[in-house]
Amino acid sequence: MISLDDTIVAISTPIGPGGIGIVRMTGPDSEPILRRLFRPGHGSAPLQVEPRTLHYGHIADPVAGEIVDEVLAAYMPAPRTYTRQDVVEINGHGGIVALRRILGLCLRHGARLAEAGEFTARAFLNGRLDLAQAEAVLDIVQAKTEVSLQAAVGQLAGLLSDQVRSVRRELVQVLAYLEASIDFEEDEIPERDIASDLAHAGAALTHLLADADRGIIYRQGIRAAIVGRPNVGKSSLLNRLLRTSRAIVTDIPGTTRDTLEETLNLHGVPVVLVDTAGIAEATEDPIERLGIERSRSALAQADLTLLVVDASQPLTNADRAIAALMQKTAIVVANKADLLLPATAIESPLDGVACVLVSALTGQGLEALEEVIVETVLSGRVAASEAPVVTSPRHKEALSRALDNVNAARTAQREGQLLDLVAVDVSAAVNVLGEITGQTASEELVETIFSTFCIGK
Repeated sequence: MISLDDTIVAISTPIGPGGIGIVRMTGPDSEPILRRLFRPGHGSAPLQVEPRTLHYGHIADPVAGEIVDEVLAAYMPAPRTYTRQDVVEINGHGGIVALRRILGLCLRHGARLAEAGEFTARAFLNGRLDLAQAEAVLDIVQAKTEVSLQAAVGQLAGLLSDQVRSVRRELVQVLAYLEASIDFEEDEIPERDIASDLAHAGAALTHLLADADRGIIYRQGIRAAIVGRPNVGKSSLLNRLLRTSRAIVTDIPGTTRDTLEETLNLHGVPVVLVDTAGIAEATEDPIERLGIERSRSALAQADLTLLVVDASQPLTNADRAIAALMQKTAIVVANKADLLLPATAIESPLDGVACVLVSALTGQGLEALEEVIVETVLSGRVAASEAPVVTSPRHKEALSRALDNVNAARTAQREGQLLDLVAVDVSAAVNVLGEITGQTASEELVETIFSTFCIGK
């Protein structure tokens, strides 16, 4: 398990040139290490660093007497810190050489390099954040849209944790009643309507789960592969959706030889668009053949397919062959609408799937296509401005298990089964809900979650 007794240090800003770079320390030796390395701007080494104040000066190697960088340093004593331990932050210039020199000096004087997510892990283990809130920290860092950021901020503020704890408290009271009823005479225990309690808990869990799929999509996004035969306008469609010239476009078939990925924000939904090489029936070009193989791979990995056809031409056998490869949700995009005569009928290569008529050249039909993508991704539900509460597959799975346990307890209670059996299901639900907030999370689960964080967070 993560140690809390030593002092850890890491570079907490992205590696590379920048305006500033931050080296962060936490642990009992943070302030003494800072005093050894820091030289104030007025020249003499301070005997004591004033808490929660930015101090101007330099970080110097105390052995060589060499100045490493000009910095602003702050010392924040426990417990009013991110980790609830002493914290030091050294704000230097954002160059990798200077930051690594500062980091090396901290390591040489008693700190050790932090593990991935260890600062936030200490915040969790010291009770500043529960596990769901700690996960929200990473979600904020990785947020791709305003909606996903809003959801993560809500989770960090305890929006999910408060609701989970409320249901868990209710179930703990039910469990206490059941166990007391098992151990004592019936007339010694005040009567309690556990059927109503279990129904209320089940309804609360059902409510949380109702929007979980939408929340996960807002958090993780989806992969949409743009596929079709050569020269139907796949790359032009990508550029039009991105509102920028990202892919090379020419009149020569087969220009795209590899997959190209870009992320698009559609009404708060992160959509990773994957432009692919045109899938031809046969080719002698080994590079083009490799591109086609990658296109097929992208198609298999995609959550959604945009099958592009040329609206100005009749469907070809190649169009139908590509349509036959569709195994997941697909939208047929009939491109080159600007070349059509009025009232021209468009045939779809997929049975029961209507074509969305667009022109990648003029932008005609683009907004309609974006609406269809969002509605398809969200299973017909309109994209909501209000951020969902549940956004993590882990939380969804735990809530589903808890609901199954509650429903099993309701069934057992309704059928008049032994109270011991009802208590087993209620106890299981209590434990599962505790996994979300960390009250009953295993050591392995905690370590797995924090291992996904970057070092320095």
